[in-house]
Amino acid sequence: MKRRVVVTGMGIVSPLACKVDECWRKILAGDSGIVDSSVEQVDRMRARIAGHVLNWDTTGYIEHREAKRIDRFTQFAIVAGTDAVNDTGLDFENLNPWRGGVIMGSGIGGLITIHEQMSKLILKGPERVSPLTIPKLMLNAAGGNLSIKYGLRGPNYSVATACASATNAMGNALEAIRENVIDVCITGGSEAAITPIAMAAFGNMRALSERNDEPGKASRPFDKNRDGFVLAEGAGIMVFEEMEHALKRGATIHGEVLGFGATGDAGHITQPSESGEGAAEAMRLAIEDAGMQPEQVDYINAHGTSTPLGDKAETIAMKKVFGDHAYKLAVSSTKSMLGHSLGASGGIEAVLCVKAINENLVPPTVNLETPDPECDLDYTPNVPQARELNVTMSNSFGFGGHNASILIGRFTP
Repeated sequence: MKRRVVVTGMGIVSPLACKVDECWRKILAGDSGIVDSSVEQVDRMRARIAGHVLNWDTTGYIEHREAKRIDRFTQFAIVAGTDAVNDTGLDFENLNPWRGGVIMGSGIGGLITIHEQMSKLILKGPERVSPLTIPKLMLNAAGGNLSIKYGLRGPNYSVATACASATNAMGNALEAIRENVIDVCITGGSEAAITPIAMAAFGNMRALSERNDEPGKASRPFDKNRDGFVLAEGAGIMVFEEMEHALKRGATIHGEVLGFGATGDAGHITQPSESGEGAAEAMRLAIEDAGMQPEQVDYINAHGTSTPLGDKAETIAMKKVFGDHAYKLAVSSTKSMLGHSLGASGGIEAVLCVKAINENLVPPTVNLETPDPECDLDYTPNVPQARELNVTMSNSFGFGGHNASILIGRFTP
C-alpha cells in the first residue's frame, strides 16, 4: 500500500504578494501584478510589460552579505522555502537528516547572473567576472542552498522541464516519500528570468503579449483576443510530509497530494500538440495514480498561459479526459493575474489549489471578456466562485513537449 503524502507547509513569492494569504486575497479580488517592465532597452522591445516582484526585501531571511552571493531566483526560493518550513512547525534538528530531501524545479536558473557577468566580460574584461558566477547561475543552486540551510541530506536535486519544472519536481517528491526514501521534502519551483535577453527572445518569437498600453489586461487566458503570455517571476514552495509522520507530531495538514502524471509530446520544440493528447495523458495518469475517476475532480488550475495555441490545446485535452464532466468542472488560470513565471508557475499554482480547497473558492480568470468558441468550458470568468472543492488538479506544460499534472485533495485521515 502506498504511503500517503500530505502538505504541511507553504510559501510564495509572487508579483502580487510574498505571503500566501495576502497573495490569495489579491487573487480573489482580481488584482493584477503585471506592470510596465524596467529591464534595459525595454522601449525597443515588442513586449514591454512583465510580472515583476516589486518592493523585494530579503531582510529577516538572508544575511545581506549572503544575499549578494546568490542569484535572485535562489533568493526567492530561500524566502518562500523558509516560510513553508516555518509553516510546518518542523524542528529539523530532531529529524534524521537522511530522511529529509529537497527537490526543486526551475526552467532557466540564474539568468540574471548570466546577463550581469556577460556584460562585465564584454565591457570590462575577463578579470572582472565574479568567481561566484557558476554557483550563482547553476540551476541547482536554489535546492542546494535550501538543503544547506536546513541540513537535509536526503535526495537533493533540481528538475528542468521548462514551464513544467516545479510540477515535475513535486511529482518526484511525492514518489520519494511514497517509496520510503524520505519522510519530508521541500519542493516546488523558483524563477527570476525577467532580463533583456529573455524579454527580447520571447518577444521576437511572438510568444509574449504586446498589449503594452494595458498591462493589467494583457494576460487573458481563454479569451478570444489573447495574444501571448506575460513573462513573470516568483517562487512557490511546499513541504510534503508522510502522513503518519505529520500526524504523530500534531502538524496542521493543509491538503493531501493524491497523484501525479507526466508525459512528452514528442512533437514541436515550442508548440503544444494541437490534439492535446500528451497533456490529456498526463492528466489521465495523475487521476489513475490517485486511484480515482475523472468525475471526482472538482477544479483545475489550468496551465492557461494566454497563448492562442496553448489555451485551445489544453481545452481539447480536458475534454478528452473528462468528457461530459469537462463542462461541469470549475477551471481557471491564475496566470491572468500573476503572469507566467515559467518553471516556478506549477509551484505557485499548487499552493493556490490548496487555498482553493481550504476555502471552497475557485479563483477567477480575469480579463475573460470575449468568449472564444473553441474554449467553451467554465473558466470562472472575472469573479471567484463559491463551490465545494475536494479534489483539484494543477496542470503545467512546457517547451520541449513536457506535460505534468498533479492532484491535490482535501485531507481526510
